[in-house]
Amino acid sequence: MYSLRDKIVFITGASSGIGASCARAFAAQGARVLMCARRIERIEALAAELKKEHGVAAHAFQLDVRDQPAVEKAMASLSPEWEALEVLVNNAGLARGMSKLHEGNLQDWEEMIDTNVKGLLYVSRAVIPGMIKRGVGHLINLGSIAGVEAYPGGNVYCATKAAVRFLSQGLRMDLLGTPIRVTNIQPGMVETEFSVVRFHGDQERSDKVYEGLRPLTGDDIADLIVFAATRPPHVNINEMTVMPVAQASATMSYREKKSAG
Repeated sequence: MYSLRDKIVFITGASSGIGASCARAFAAQGARVLMCARRIERIEALAAELKKEHGVAAHAFQLDVRDQPAVEKAMASLSPEWEALEVLVNNAGLARGMSKLHEGNLQDWEEMIDTNVKGLLYVSRAVIPGMIKRGVGHLINLGSIAGVEAYPGGNVYCATKAAVRFLSQGLRMDLLGTPIRVTNIQPGMVETEFSVVRFHGDQERSDKVYEGLRPLTGDDIADLIVFAATRPPHVNINEMTVMPVAQASATMSYREKKSAG
């Protein structure tokens, strides 16, 4: 098992869900946690929690990964004690809407493509050269079962996560001959803010997504991400696809019926 103690782990989109769970899981391993998100107050509170609970260094800064100049500036402006990133968790991402493509909202499309694909590219482009120079690094990308098989209403979101899958494969080819590892994590149903965001704040509609079954949690996914990061340096977990027991595919799940009365 590879020790992450005092290693610097950078997590994008760490203000909630899988990102916040990753921050806690890596801190529990003794890692130094660097976090960014648009909601600065959340990650500042999380940084304070990590310092108190685990006694680790934690630093939070505001960043929208869709803004390429801001990404480049933020990475170039890291203080010396935070420059030597060893693990990058490209977690920032979202879904918007479930319209048929010919009825889709263009703003929703732009937000998904800019965050899920371009944001991942911008951050990776800013971080990888330093990893190569230092001779150590691990890129862990958050994909989705949606990147493996499409589902009704998922058109553009599924396309962005398929892009994450193939970008991960391409990165492994580009980095062949270096010690840099690349992993793509592909979850099925995970109950976070994901569906609330997808349905533009409609909590009732979001709750129905997970009704009658036990979905995965952000902690479940963080546990797998830490597992991948702690394998011996010669071992690369290429992909992990994980779903709750009640889910068989992107389109099939088993839901308990509500009892009468």
